[in-house]
Amino acid sequence: MTTAHSVGRFATRWAASLKGAVAPAMTRAELEDFLRDLTEQLAEAMRSTPCRPELGRAVGKALIDAHYRDASVLNRTLALLDDGFVAELGYEDSADVASRISALHGAVAEGFAIALRDTVLAEQETTQRAALAAARAAEERRRASEARFQAVFAGAAVGIGVVDLSGAVLEVNDAMAGMLGRTTDDIKGRTIGDVIGPENIGHAYAEFQKLLAGDIDQFRLETAHLRPDGRVANVDLSMTAVRNRTGTPDFFIGVAVDVTERRRLQNRLWHESRHDALTGLPNRTLFFERLEAAEQPLGLCYLDLDGFKNINDSLGHDAGDYVLRAVANRLRKAVEPDGCTIARLAGDEFVVLIERCGSPDRVAREAEKMLAVFGRPIEFDGEQLSVTGSIGVVHSALVGRDPGRLMRAADVTLYQAKANGSGRWERYDPARGEQELTRHSLATAMPAALAHNEFLLHYQPLVSLDDSSVRGFEALVRWDHPRLGRVSPGQFIPVAEETGNINALGQWVLEQGCLQARRWFDEFGIDDLYVSVNVAATQLRQPTFVADVLGTLDQVGLPAMCLQLELTESAVAGDTHGALVALRELAAAGVRLAIDDFGTGYSNLAHLGRLPVHQLKIDRSLLASSRKGEVVDPAHDKIVAATISLAHSLGLDVLAEGVETTPQADRLRLLQCDGAQGMLFGGPVPVSEAAEVLACQTRRADSA
Repeated sequence: MTTAHSVGRFATRWAASLKGAVAPAMTRAELEDFLRDLTEQLAEAMRSTPCRPELGRAVGKALIDAHYRDASVLNRTLALLDDGFVAELGYEDSADVASRISALHGAVAEGFAIALRDTVLAEQETTQRAALAAARAAEERRRASEARFQAVFAGAAVGIGVVDLSGAVLEVNDAMAGMLGRTTDDIKGRTIGDVIGPENIGHAYAEFQKLLAGDIDQFRLETAHLRPDGRVANVDLSMTAVRNRTGTPDFFIGVAVDVTERRRLQNRLWHESRHDALTGLPNRTLFFERLEAAEQPLGLCYLDLDGFKNINDSLGHDAGDYVLRAVANRLRKAVEPDGCTIARLAGDEFVVLIERCGSPDRVAREAEKMLAVFGRPIEFDGEQLSVTGSIGVVHSALVGRDPGRLMRAADVTLYQAKANGSGRWERYDPARGEQELTRHSLATAMPAALAHNEFLLHYQPLVSLDDSSVRGFEALVRWDHPRLGRVSPGQFIPVAEETGNINALGQWVLEQGCLQARRWFDEFGIDDLYVSVNVAATQLRQPTFVADVLGTLDQVGLPAMCLQLELTESAVAGDTHGALVALRELAAAGVRLAIDDFGTGYSNLAHLGRLPVHQLKIDRSLLASSRKGEVVDPAHDKIVAATISLAHSLGLDVLAEGVETTPQADRLRLLQCDGAQGMLFGGPVPVSEAAEVLACQTRRADSA
C-alpha cells in the first residue's frame, strides 16, 4: 500500500538519478518536494481503475515545464519506473501491475515528448519573429538594428542562417554550425541544398520559387542531414523571405531546430506501440496496417497453439513466455525468408501474411512450413515440451480483399482445423465458411442489435377450440438485420444460446411482450387475454430469473395472469430442483406456465405431474396429416387422445400447435382439446395486425 514514507523514498531515489542532468537551479530539498508531488500523481494513476494514463502524461509535461528538458531526464525516469517503482511503493508483482506500469511508461514518455515539442516550437517561433524583425530593421535602419540583429543571431539557441536569392549561404550562427557538425566558415558559400540534403532538395527549390514569386511567405520542412562525423542530425527548418518596401525579397532567413532526440523518441514510441514486447514480432496494430496496404492477391495463415493454457497452468507463465518466444523465433526462420510478415496478435495466436500470392497452393506450402517448426520439442528447465499448432489457411481469391472478411474467414477456418484434430492446417471452405461467417457476424452483432432496436416481436393467435376466440398471443422474436435483412429465428436463436446472448434477448422479449399485453389490457379490457413468452433453459437457471419476471410485471403494471411462460421439456427435465423452485414461485404469483413442443423431447410423464404448469402444448409432429393425398395414421389420434386425457387428469389445459386445416381442428375438438395454434387461425403477424384481430373480436362480442 502506498504511504507518504514510500512516496518520499521513491522521490529521493528519483532526485538522485537526475543528478548531473541539465536542470534549473533547485536545491536538493526543492527538487525532492517537486518530485514527491509527481510521485503522488504516478501512484494515483496506478491506484485508479481503469489506470489513468493522463496523470502519466501530466508528469512528463511537468518535467518539461520545470525545465528538465534533456533526453537523459526522460531516460533516467523511465528506467527508474521499470526498476524501482513497483517494489518501492509496495505493489504486488502481477500481470495487471505490469500492464499498468507499461501504460504509465508510455504515458510519461508521450507527455514529455509532446511538451518538449511544443516548448521548442514556441521558442522557434519567438526566435524567428525576432530574426525577421531584426532583418527588416537592418534594411530600414541599418546602423541602429545591426547590433540588435547580431545579438539575436549570435546568441540564439536555435540555428539561424542568411541565404541570398540564388540559394547561397551568406551567414550562419554558431548554433547552426554546431547542429550541422561544421564550422561557420565551412558552411558559408555552400548552397542551401548542401544543408537540406538530396532527398528534400526538389521540394525545397520549388518552395523557394514560391517565396520569390510572393505566393507564400514561409515554408517549413524536416530533413535528415548527414554530418561529417557520420551521425545524422534531424533538423526542423523554416525559411522566410525578408522583403523590402516594394515587396521584393532581399534575402532569406532560415531558422533550424535540432529535433534529433525528439525524432529518436518518436521512433522508439512508434516501434513499441507496433511490436510485441515479448517476441519482438509485429503486433495486431502493425499487422492490420500492413494488411490494409498489402499488395494483392494475398494469403493468410492463422495459427493457434494447441493446449497452450495447460503449459501456463502446469509450468507457470515463465514457461509459457519461453514457449512463445521459441515458437516466434522458429516461425521467423521458416517464413520470413519467403518475404512473409509474421505477427503475434494476442496470447498464443500468430498470423502470417503472404503478399503477391498468386496461388492458394503457396499459402498451403507456408502452412506446412509453419507446422514443421513443431517437429522438435522445446526444452525448458530440463523438460522437453511437445507443442503443436492448428492453422486456418485462406486466400483472397476465395474471400475477397476486405481485411476484416479475410481475418474472419481465417479465424473460422482455424477453429475448423482445431475441431478436426490438433496439429493440422485446414483450407478455407467457401460453403461452410459463409455459414460460419454469418454465424460469427450474428454473434458479434447481437449485443448492438439489442441496443439499436433491430429486434421486433410478431404475435401468433392462441385460440379456444370451443368458439375459435382468441385467448392469447405467442410473442415470437424477429431480427431485421441492417445488412442481412430479416434473419430467421432458426438462425439467430441457436447463436444466441451458444454465445450467452439468449439471456439478454429473452429479457428483452419478456419486457416487450409484457408492455404490449398491458396496452391491449388497457385498450380492449379483456381480463383473461394473455401473452405467451418463450423461456430458454439458461434463463430459467439464472439466479435472478424469478425477480426479473416479477420485477418486469411490477414495472409494467401487468397482472400476472396476463403472462404465460413457455418452457420446453428439456428445460425442466432431470435434476432441476432450482428450476422447480423458480417455477413454483412464479405459479404462486399467478404467472401461467406452459410446456412447449410436448412429444418431441424428454416426455417424462411422471415428472410432468410434479411441475406447477397450467398448459401442455402438443407439438405439430403428433397431429395427423390432413393434406390432400396423404393417408391419415390412426395412431396419431390415439397418441393425441392419450396425451389430452393425461393432461386433463392432471388439471392442465391442452393446446395443439401447427393446426393448418379444418379437419385437423375438427378432430381435435372431438378429442376434447382445449385450444389450438397454427396457420388455420393465423400466423405470426406484426402488432398492428394482432390488434386488429382483437378489435374485430371485440366488435363481434359487443354486437352479439
